[in-house]
Amino acid sequence: MTRDTHGIVLFDGTCGFCEGAVRFIVTRDRAGYFRFAPAQWPQAVEVLAQHGLSREATRSLVLIEGDRVWLRSTASLRIAARLGWPWKAAAWLLVIPAPIRDIGYRIIAALRHRLAGRSDACTLPPPELKGRLLA
Repeated sequence: MTRDTHGIVLFDGTCGFCEGAVRFIVTRDRAGYFRFAPAQWPQAVEVLAQHGLSREATRSLVLIEGDRVWLRSTASLRIAARLGWPWKAAAWLLVIPAPIRDIGYRIIAALRHRLAGRSDACTLPPPELKGRLLA
């Protein structure tokens, strides 16, 4: 796997909401473009470091495409843009400035553990995700 042919999605592996979002993406990413890793994994920490970021600095969903790193709402909308219809239509929200979009993102992020609970990043991934984990 190279970063030029796949987008890398890093997520909070202790967040049930985030893991649900990853399952949502996997089932709608027909081309198999995205690869995934909990941000707590050493592989993810290494990838972040290669881009001059630490896990503590990001504290959000992270999308890496080539040498570009996208955070928060921009990452979410760029992911949606690669999914099938109707999800790709959400990409039009990218015209709204990121600081405004990120207000909503931060509200959901603050409530995510209450919405979906906590998870254990060490649990076995579902079969549809196993082959798409960052190695």
